[in-house]
Amino acid sequence: MKPLLCIAHRGGPLAGPSPLPENSLAAIARALTLGVYAVEIDVFQIHGELFVTHDRRLGRVVSGQGIITAQSLAYLNAQHLENGEPLPRLQQVLELVGDKALLNIEIKGENTVPKLSQVLDDHIKSHQGSYEHYCVSSFDHQQLFQCLQQIPQVKRGVLIEGIPLDYAACCEPLKAYSFNTHLSFITPELIQDAQKRGLKNWVYTVNHEDDWQAMQQLGVDAVFTDKPDALLAFTKKTA
Repeated sequence: MKPLLCIAHRGGPLAGPSPLPENSLAAIARALTLGVYAVEIDVFQIHGELFVTHDRRLGRVVSGQGIITAQSLAYLNAQHLENGEPLPRLQQVLELVGDKALLNIEIKGENTVPKLSQVLDDHIKSHQGSYEHYCVSSFDHQQLFQCLQQIPQVKRGVLIEGIPLDYAACCEPLKAYSFNTHLSFITPELIQDAQKRGLKNWVYTVNHEDDWQAMQQLGVDAVFTDKPDALLAFTKKTA
């Protein structure tokens, strides 16, 4: 069986003895020191800025209250994570990750693609970088189609939660690279259909050894995990 590639989900907040806030620069930096294959983050476009955070409502991971997209830029700039970090911007993550790992950018909010295209283009030009280091994913397949039109050189990951009637067929018009599926909705038929279409199959969110074993047996390519150190130890042990 091939080893599972390790994607640090939301930066891998549960690695090591001390948790770090998800989607924090500190968690991402720690994941990079482990040698993960990829880091996954979430972005919202708000007032022309790309904020790195998962929840549409403030208060769980980020200080403050209310729906994040309804807040002023000044209010968001005043918020922080539990470790004291300000709410990160995508540009900061791009600088931090560089070419050390693949960066999977999950689109959360509306109207994200034009700003995402601009930020990636500017970063790549100023750093002589490569679009190969990035993958954009979303449950919003309309925005993924916009990515195909506006930044076709960036890989696309199609997120789903259940098992569609036509399996991975939704990936075809999006010319997807990966099919990102939910751990609770995995069947051999779904995986096999994705493989027939030439897709990578990445599964979220997988934090336990018995699930890693099951994903490995199914022939999954990579898993998103909050515990990248434990997954890397597992893959080393089973190599």
